[in-house]
Amino acid sequence: MIDFEEELKKYEPAIEVEQAEADIKARDLTDLTDLLVNISAQQNQSSVEK
Repeated sequence: MIDFEEELKKYEPAIEVEQAEADIKARDLTDLTDLLVNISAQQNQSSVEK
């Protein structure tokens, strides 16, 4: 049977995964929420101008 506690003690994350995680966190990416807020603000702005 696998001893999960022992296996966790041996665990070392891959360098590539750590580097990818750091790169992703360092970037300011636009997500879907940002896009929806931006579209909503533009629509509100255009309706006020009319």
